[in-house]
Amino acid sequence: MSMQEVVICNQLENDLKKAVTKSEHDKVFVLTDEHTHVFCFPIICRFPFLKNAVEICIGVEDVHKNLETLAYVWTQLSLKGATRRSLMINLGGGMVTDLGGFAAATFKRGISMINIPTTLLGMVDASVGGKTGINFNGLKNEIGAFAPAESVLIDCGFLKSLDRENLLSGYAEMLKHGLISNAYHWSELVGFDLNRIDYGCLQRLVGKSIEVKEQIVRQDPFEKGIRKALNFGHTVGHAFESLALENGRPILHGYAVAAGMVCELYYSHLRMGFPKEKLRQTLQFIKENYGRVAFTCEDYERLYAFMCHDKKNSAEGKVNFTLISEVGDIHINQTATQDDIYDMLDFYSETMG
Repeated sequence: MSMQEVVICNQLENDLKKAVTKSEHDKVFVLTDEHTHVFCFPIICRFPFLKNAVEICIGVEDVHKNLETLAYVWTQLSLKGATRRSLMINLGGGMVTDLGGFAAATFKRGISMINIPTTLLGMVDASVGGKTGINFNGLKNEIGAFAPAESVLIDCGFLKSLDRENLLSGYAEMLKHGLISNAYHWSELVGFDLNRIDYGCLQRLVGKSIEVKEQIVRQDPFEKGIRKALNFGHTVGHAFESLALENGRPILHGYAVAAGMVCELYYSHLRMGFPKEKLRQTLQFIKENYGRVAFTCEDYERLYAFMCHDKKNSAEGKVNFTLISEVGDIHINQTATQDDIYDMLDFYSETMG
């Protein structure tokens, strides 16, 4: 898998022009959602080199990350004259870069693409690393492909118009990167004031977070080994997300991952001896900022079923986890029994109130 270029932008227009020029193309398409159509597309459509770009707009939020929306994007590309030499710019959060990336990777067996993430989650997670896909049959990211964008442009100016909930959603992935990297970066993240945001400091932390992910992806682009570290918090987190989606009350990805990290840090403490004080500090940060994901003991069986369907499992009946024995000390391919998982869910309910 080819590596993508990640650019921390100083001037978006100049950086985007370089990326567009680098990709030989006959036509440019820009994928937006209903939010980025209003708040972000007007910023880039005034750039002279994008004056003939064709916009394709889709619905907002994860409920639209499905086969129907994907087919709509394919149809629009076809009707509006896209060829194998066309270029797609995905302008939006993780849903746009995931779905748009998969659409670009599969249309005419693959066209070039550029990601411009406009949410914190998109910047530090979804748009970097080459994973694309859609939800299918009630399961998160069930269908997809590894297909890196040629360039990913990070402009933290977009974050100033982002609501607090979506900012927190992205920050959960940054916290995960801190837990799997080093104690200094983890301490910076749990000490960051999310109520009075210093955007200069945030941009520096975003850059560090992207470096953590890039280093891991570079070692293991197809998730055969150490890249599984990036799944920390996601085995339980994706189950929370799938349950909420099934119940018609979708929750933001980062909130689900934050809840998943509570469970998986607890299990890391039990199985691997993750330090109790760092467990307490991290859980307190999550509790103060993210609150509680809604579920009851009656949902345990369904949550377990979602975990059993997780793509990371290699054998039926065995649920695979990434655990940590210390910040940055990663243990992939750890399994848990149904009783272990129910114990994690009990701990979450008792701890988060």
